[in-house]
Amino acid sequence: MASTPETSAGTPETSAGTPETSAGTPETSEGAGEGSSKQPPAPQVWPTLRAQDARGLIRFLVDAFGFEETVVYGDGDRVDHAQLSRPEGGGVMLGSVRAGQDSADGPTPPGQFSAYVVTADPDAVHARAKAAGAELTTDLHVTDYGSRDFAARDPEGNRWYFGTYRGEPR
Repeated sequence: MASTPETSAGTPETSAGTPETSAGTPETSEGAGEGSSKQPPAPQVWPTLRAQDARGLIRFLVDAFGFEETVVYGDGDRVDHAQLSRPEGGGVMLGSVRAGQDSADGPTPPGQFSAYVVTADPDAVHARAKAAGAELTTDLHVTDYGSRDFAARDPEGNRWYFGTYRGEPR
């Protein structure tokens, strides 16, 4: 069995020369030296939802909330799988409701999904959502923990919350 090269700090390296974490995944950082910080890992939690009109929901999420269509698989009006990404990170996966599918089998049924989406500019997302005709359920406001937030509902009835709160550091 081949040995894994180590960095000068004794940390195993990948074949690309990038240090690995204890879980065996490559570490990345912005810059080098003092003051550098690790990049957040790529999203590994993907919210999923089903839609009666998945293609319409995709158009809405792109137009109103600024998602980007990464990939869509399916024929005609049916969407077997779609990935929508946020320019600021993260994304969702969605597909069409399938005929005869038990609602307890698979992702959340249409209209029962909610998500909090972090954005550096909730005012711009709010203006975009309003211009696209989104149903705004909570107007822009500052929360008691300092986040600037608003909420909207998509045409399927799902609830979307947008704000500046990024969670607490780990």
